[in-house]
Amino acid sequence: MAERVRVREIDDDEGRRLLRIVRRGTGSVVTWRRAQMVLLSAQGMPVAKIAEVTFTSADRVRDVIHNFNTDGFDSLYPKYKGGRPRTFTLPERREIKKIAKSKPTEHDLPFSTWSLTKLADFLVAEGVVDDISHEGLRILLREEGVSFQRLKTWKTSRDPDYAAKKARVEHLYAIADGEVIPEEVEPQVVFCMDEFGPLNLMPHPGRQWAERGGKHKDPDREPRRRRRATYNRYCGVRHLFAALDLATDKLYGHVKPVKKRTQFLEFCRYLRTLYPPEVRIAIVCDNFSPHLTFSPHLTTKKCQRVGTWAAANNVEIAYTPTNSSWLNRIEAQFTALRYFTLDGTDHASHKEQGSMIRRYITWRNRHADDRRLRAVVDRDNVA
Repeated sequence: MAERVRVREIDDDEGRRLLRIVRRGTGSVVTWRRAQMVLLSAQGMPVAKIAEVTFTSADRVRDVIHNFNTDGFDSLYPKYKGGRPRTFTLPERREIKKIAKSKPTEHDLPFSTWSLTKLADFLVAEGVVDDISHEGLRILLREEGVSFQRLKTWKTSRDPDYAAKKARVEHLYAIADGEVIPEEVEPQVVFCMDEFGPLNLMPHPGRQWAERGGKHKDPDREPRRRRRATYNRYCGVRHLFAALDLATDKLYGHVKPVKKRTQFLEFCRYLRTLYPPEVRIAIVCDNFSPHLTFSPHLTTKKCQRVGTWAAANNVEIAYTPTNSSWLNRIEAQFTALRYFTLDGTDHASHKEQGSMIRRYITWRNRHADDRRLRAVVDRDNVA
């Protein structure tokens, strides 16, 4: 008859250690269950009864006891591995995300939207991946920050060069994110630049902490602070020229009284001074007329100051397609600026308002990894 499986003889110190593991409410559940099996076996309980008490199989109990007899307490602690390695490479994941965010009609398919089935079949048919399951595709898209969302009103771009401009901006972003190694003639540093404003001296809506009202209110509480009513716009307006350095994740900003080509070039010259002249930089901006290399719509002569300056200073001006400013990553930074700095304010002067904006930019660059800041930016950033 085979000998009954039981734990080896344990001394008092080992018994107390097992008891501490079982009584402790923290730690790994796997360790707690294994220690419980070993302790019950040391108390003389047979394997079948231990399996019944611990709600597992007798074979599992025998394995735990044999492992403890061989390796001691080391066998009680699970040795977690890194899990299955990622099946898809970074370029494959980037291509899957790009196709998922595109329209099926862009690939000559008669569908209005992608389902997981259609998307998985298309990825395999196009040779992007050899094989992918529906659940694996769902998990991959979730990890890449892509979800199935309801369509909202959107102003479609009619730019005839939409595809080329969009591809160029996305390529610059890939360089900045380290996903693509820039060639010798390509920019090494990428800025996203735009103007924010107009900045008025007016009460901005916002939220505040205040004592409760209603039937539970304190009769002696102070009156809730209200927004000042305003009907005039004194002292004119100001405009914030801002740029985001994608390499260092730093925000730069200058407050100007107007936003014309002269002020735009002044700010561009400042961005150029942040890196040595031999380092080629790219500035991503929209099609606002002062940004263009020439402006035939506003003057009878074509003003080429922007293009001439860019060519002479090793700078590339990359334009987003018409009505596609959402491609510019600086837009999400403006959302955070409005949320953290302007909402709920009523500045008395432009000097006071500009000072607060500049102090916010300093704080933002020192706390670029702030959890709440990242949540606001990531929620609004679609590029």
